[in-house]
Amino acid sequence: MPPIRSLASAALLSVAALLSACATDGATNAATTSAKANASPALVPFASDEGVARLARSRAKADFAALANQFEAQYNSAFCGPTSAAIVLNTMHSRSADLPRDRTRLRKDDVQFLPPGADPIVPRFTQDLVIDKGPKTRAQVLGEPADIGGKQVRDFGYQLRQFDAMLRGNGLVTRAVVVDDALSEQTIRADMADNLARSGDYVIVNYRREALGQKGGGHISPLGAYDAASDSFLVLDVNPGAAGWAWVPTAALVKAMRTFDTVENRGYVVVNGP
Repeated sequence: MPPIRSLASAALLSVAALLSACATDGATNAATTSAKANASPALVPFASDEGVARLARSRAKADFAALANQFEAQYNSAFCGPTSAAIVLNTMHSRSADLPRDRTRLRKDDVQFLPPGADPIVPRFTQDLVIDKGPKTRAQVLGEPADIGGKQVRDFGYQLRQFDAMLRGNGLVTRAVVVDDALSEQTIRADMADNLARSGDYVIVNYRREALGQKGGGHISPLGAYDAASDSFLVLDVNPGAAGWAWVPTAALVKAMRTFDTVENRGYVVVNGP
């Protein structure tokens, strides 16, 4: 029988890997509890009078309506990255004639009464389709061990550069920004706010929920707007059942992105289009 210490170490590594992805129901320990207790940024739910008021006065909300029109929730706890990608891709290609048709969710009984040749599938990018063009297999996204730095690691979800590569694999022009100690809060704010003031390009953030006082580990979601009066960004959380859309103070969001994930810090991706 393996030593108890070895089993415990393996278990802790598995939990750490899960929390680095889009985990929302992972186990917590004393350090996690302490981190949550010390993290209390003033998040404002979008579904509140103040939340709506911030959007109304915002001058950097060019992306909001287009993203909201294509918004969908992730259906798998590890799919925050694919969901964010699908939302942005559908926003940018909403009326394209060559949108893909995902028939993997079509049941045999769904077509038995349709006229010959009829296709009930609505053309659009889906959470399942976008994975196929990224650097990770579906199995790896869901925890199949992969080689990272010469070691087999259960790398759930997506690290920042993996997510960026998946976006590029789906035909988007991107710029990944790792939020390390050398990158100032002022620079990050200006970069993301400028993007949100223009239509046709988008920002997707990769951050750690615990740093915002939320339950869970690493997460990925698009930004919808920036409100200068409160110095906060609207995060369109793709897991509304876990947290919901919320206005996050810039300092808190930067802190949540400036967290380590497997090989380097998290950050954000600027999407410029095909």
